[in-house]
Amino acid sequence: MPAAKNHPATTSPVAPRRSFLASGLGIALFSSAVFGTSGSFGKALLETGWSPGAAVTARLTGAALILAIPAVIALRGRWHQLRDNWLTIVLFGLIGVAACQLFYFNAVERLSVGVALLLEYLAPVIIVLWIWAASRKRPRALTFGGTLLSLAGLVLVLDLTGAVKVDPVGVLWGIAAAVCLAIYFFITAKENDTLPPLVLASGGLMVGAAVMWLAGATGLLPMAFNTADTKLGPWVSPWWVSLAGLVVLATVLAYVSGIMAARALGSKVASFVSLTEVLFAVLWAWLLLGELPGAIQLVGGVLIVGGVLLVRLDELRAPAVEPAPGQPAAKATSPLEHANDVEPVP
Repeated sequence: MPAAKNHPATTSPVAPRRSFLASGLGIALFSSAVFGTSGSFGKALLETGWSPGAAVTARLTGAALILAIPAVIALRGRWHQLRDNWLTIVLFGLIGVAACQLFYFNAVERLSVGVALLLEYLAPVIIVLWIWAASRKRPRALTFGGTLLSLAGLVLVLDLTGAVKVDPVGVLWGIAAAVCLAIYFFITAKENDTLPPLVLASGGLMVGAAVMWLAGATGLLPMAFNTADTKLGPWVSPWWVSLAGLVVLATVLAYVSGIMAARALGSKVASFVSLTEVLFAVLWAWLLLGELPGAIQLVGGVLIVGGVLLVRLDELRAPAVEPAPGQPAAKATSPLEHANDVEPVP
């Protein structure tokens, strides 16, 4: 909500920064930045002999343990919040955390990492189409333009050049991961004043970790751990340093801030801002792994940001809804921004 006229905050030099953070965009970009470190920390572990399943399982388990104590403190003895929201927590952990990562790694087994990641990040398109079908209202031109621009930027950032062998089964796994990612944004964007983001993140990670351990115990997911030193840039460090980065930065901070951003922005805008995670991943890989991004990837990053701005502009241009007599004024939303009113899972 804009500040009132003549309010001191309007003339304060820190007001723009506060407004940026309050809008959710700053938190969303921070979430994307820390999420983007997962590739570098994970690759450092994989290069020493860790299996993808083991890295993901350790990541979720460590994050769940770290968030357990602050989550209990956040509940402050109000355990009925867990009882009232158990389905949301289970769906978030099962679909948004465990299934999404499991499907993605199954896709990686059959496709290149770039193609698998591109398929997973079809989630924003799925969200736009889902809300269109649910609300029966056609998205405006800016939303379509932002969608196409962001996807074009993804193609450039991932640098999908040359002959790529496409496995139909791998494509299906990638699309399944995209559906899970879309559901993740729906769940995290749902208005829920009784369930703190910290509790949702902690509960979801616990569920996800349990599912991953079960998948490993049944042989569905190979598990291979290693205690060899890892290499990040010019530094050689113990294996637990990379694991700590994967757990604390790429998971604990990333999931908590991601939920906060989704609730502030809504599922559609949050999903588009999350596309910048790919750009951040490229930059982190450059800094930590020495993988210098090319000019075409930088151009792709500009297109991604441009697409995000178009979608955000579409939201800001939406006409305000006239309140009923005696009711407070409603916040201006676009015809498509009704994800919080749609039940994403049948």
